[in-house]
Amino acid sequence: MSFTIDKQSLDELNLMGKFRQGSVYYLFNQVKTRGGEQLLDQLFRTPLTDADAINQRTSVFRFFQDAQYQFPFDPQQVLLMREYVDAAASGGKLQILAGILLKKTLSSLTRDERYKILIQGLQATIVTLKKCFSFVIELAASQGPYQQRVEEVLRVFQLQELNKLIETDIYSDIPVSAIASYDHLLKQRLNKEMRLILDFIAETDVNIAVANVAAVRGLSYAIALPKEANVLNAIDLKHPVIDKAIGNDLRMAAGSNVIFLTGANMAGKSTWMKSIGIGMYLAHIGFPVAAKSMEFSVREGIYSSINVADNIALGYSHFYAEVVRVKNAADATATGKHLLLMFDELFKGTNVKDAYDGTLAVTESFSDYRNCLFIVSTHIIEVGEALREKKNIQFTYMPTVLEGTVPRYTYRLQDGITEDRQGMMIIRNEGILEMIGH
Repeated sequence: MSFTIDKQSLDELNLMGKFRQGSVYYLFNQVKTRGGEQLLDQLFRTPLTDADAINQRTSVFRFFQDAQYQFPFDPQQVLLMREYVDAAASGGKLQILAGILLKKTLSSLTRDERYKILIQGLQATIVTLKKCFSFVIELAASQGPYQQRVEEVLRVFQLQELNKLIETDIYSDIPVSAIASYDHLLKQRLNKEMRLILDFIAETDVNIAVANVAAVRGLSYAIALPKEANVLNAIDLKHPVIDKAIGNDLRMAAGSNVIFLTGANMAGKSTWMKSIGIGMYLAHIGFPVAAKSMEFSVREGIYSSINVADNIALGYSHFYAEVVRVKNAADATATGKHLLLMFDELFKGTNVKDAYDGTLAVTESFSDYRNCLFIVSTHIIEVGEALREKKNIQFTYMPTVLEGTVPRYTYRLQDGITEDRQGMMIIRNEGILEMIGH
C-alpha cells in the first residue's frame, strides 16, 4: 500500500523545494553530506502507510534528540571516501599493484593527479572508518531503538582485515604493496560492507539533522495509529514555517470526521488547513510536527484544493478547474481509500448561488465517506446552517474582532459558524468608493 499525493497538493502545502526558503523541506535540510541529502530527499518523497514503521522511525529521531549527538564525521572526508569506494578496482591484487605503481610513476614524471587522489581517498576512508567505529561503540552502549542497525555496522568492524586497516597510521609512509592490498580489500572484497557504512553515515546525518531541527523549533513526534481508527487529534498544531505561528487544537474521529470551517477572508482559514496538511504529511514520513502533541490514523493519501488556478493550456476556466479538482478527489474517495481531503473556498470561480449549491452538495456527499477525514472551508456561512442535521460534521470558525471599524484577526479557532461579514467595511476603510466617486 503506497501513499498518494499529487503535485498540486505538494505545491499547495509547499512541502518540497530544496533551495526554496519557506518550503517544509528547506526547514529540515540541515544535513552535511551528499549521502544525507539523498536520503533526506528519499524520505521526504516516500511517506509511510504502516503505523509500526512510522512509530519506529519517530522513536529513532527522538532517541537522537534526547542523546544530543553531534555529527562526528568530516563531510569532506566522507565525500572522499564515497568517491574512493565508488572508483572501480578491476582485476586481482597483482593487477591493482601494477596499476598503482604506474600511477605513482606518472605522478613523479608528469602532473598526473591520480596517485595523489588515490592516497587522499584511502586516507579519508581510514579516518572515517575510525570515527565510525568509535561512534558505533558509543551508540551500542545506549541500547536504544537504533540497536539493530548499530549491530549490523558493528559486525562489519569485527572483520579482522578491517581492524588491521583502521589501525594504520595514515601519516606514515605506507608501502605500495600495502596500498594495493587495502585497495583490493575496500573496493572489491568489502565493497558491499563499505556501502553499508556510507549508508549508516547518511542515516546518522539525517537523524542528527532532524533531531536538531525538532529541538531548536520545539517540535514533537506524532503517534501513528491503524487507519481503521480514523482519528486525528492534535494540541496546539501550527504551521511549522511561519514564525510565531498561532496554534489550534484539532479533534476528528469516525463520528466527527468532517470539519466545516467558516471565517472572513484573511481570517486564517487557508493557513490553518495548510497547517493540518503539513502536519499530516510530516507525520507520515515520521518527522517531527509543529504541535504539543498529535496522534493520527494512517492515511493512504492527502488531497487538497487550496489554490486552484485556471489552466490556459487546457482551456480551463478557474471554475472548471475547481470542478475537475473535486471530480478527481471524488474518484480517489470512491476507491475506498482512507484519505485526508481538504477544500478551501469551494467554487470561488462562479456566482454565489452556484457556489452555495455546489459547496452544500459536495460537503454532504463527501461526509458520507466515514473512512476519510474531510475539511471544507467557505465564507458562504448559509451553507453551514443547511448542514446542521449532519451529526458527523463539526462546525468551527476563524473569528474577526472589530476594533472600531478596523478588523483584527486572532487566528484562534472557535466552535460554531461565524456571523462575520466585514467585506464592505474593508472596502470602505480602503477608500475605494471615494476614489471612484461614490
